[in-house]
Amino acid sequence: MELALCSLIPSFSSLSFSSNISSKRTQTLSISRSRLFSDAFPLRKSLSHSAIVASSTAMAAASISAAPYLEGLSLEKYVKSRLPGGFAAQKIIGTGRRKCAIARVVLQEGTGKFVINYRDAKEYLQGNPLWLQYIRTPLITLGYETNYDVFIKAHGGGLSGQAQAISLGIARALLKISENHRAPLRKEGLLTRDSRVVERKKVGLKKARKAPQYSKR
Repeated sequence: MELALCSLIPSFSSLSFSSNISSKRTQTLSISRSRLFSDAFPLRKSLSHSAIVASSTAMAAASISAAPYLEGLSLEKYVKSRLPGGFAAQKIIGTGRRKCAIARVVLQEGTGKFVINYRDAKEYLQGNPLWLQYIRTPLITLGYETNYDVFIKAHGGGLSGQAQAISLGIARALLKISENHRAPLRKEGLLTRDSRVVERKKVGLKKARKAPQYSKR
């Protein structure tokens, strides 16, 4: 019996040691979990901060996208304040035509602004340098590029035709300021109405003169 008890004592001691190890492991696991949980809070805070920043940037982008609409409204109010009674009630006015485009032009003393259909000329003509040159040529010819503001109503045709119609309208409006402007404008060909239009399509042809390919057999 004494031998049996002596042999059982080391086994009991080993069991107590393993229980101590398991308790230590549970403690370390609980500590690591608590640390992970505490470390998660700054991440949540940073995520919430980034979400706030993203929402603020989205609001700023929405306000920027709405800015051109507000700018257009203010420009329309500005034109109406400069032209009391509308375009037809103004004194210095000229009408130009090109292809299917018609432009009504009003000149007023100013600093050289161009407003087409209540929009800035550069925006309306899509920044095309040739079309912008068309509308500036009459004023540049007489040296008035910074002396007058130009307000335009244009419709019909495309932007190229409208730009050329505006040029003719400005030249005709400049004649109402002084008859002495006729000679330099005529010399540059700015008072000549370009009567060329697209020829109509014919029956049996693809376009005005283009015929389908001939096949003998």
